[in-house]
Amino acid sequence: VQLQASGGGLVQAGGSLRLSCAASERTFDSYHMGWFRQAPGKEREFIAGIAWSDSSAQYADSVKGRFTVFRDSVKSTLYLQMNSLKPEDTAVYYCAADHRAFYPFYSDYTWVNYWGQGTLVTVSS
Repeated sequence: VQLQASGGGLVQAGGSLRLSCAASERTFDSYHMGWFRQAPGKEREFIAGIAWSDSSAQYADSVKGRFTVFRDSVKSTLYLQMNSLKPEDTAVYYCAADHRAFYPFYSDYTWVNYWGQGTLVTVSS
């Protein structure tokens, strides 16, 4: 599956952005989908994901209550709505997909099979 992320940009602290990830695969609904991010000098980290089996969502503690992940099966697109953005949210955001188990998908980024190209989010203070 090929993934195309978009929607990054520069926003002030407290603002909002919505990221999109278009998937090429028509079996979009058979993949767990999610978002990871990587700040300069830091390891890639899981942010939010949604399971294909029951559409249950998982979030990192750092974004709970501020970010929402959802998918549109008709458009084969994954979204990340980011509200109340903070300077520490500044990073390159990657969408990801995998059709295997959900727990390792959001627990270990090295386990993930498919990645988008990344989109830069910069939050100014």
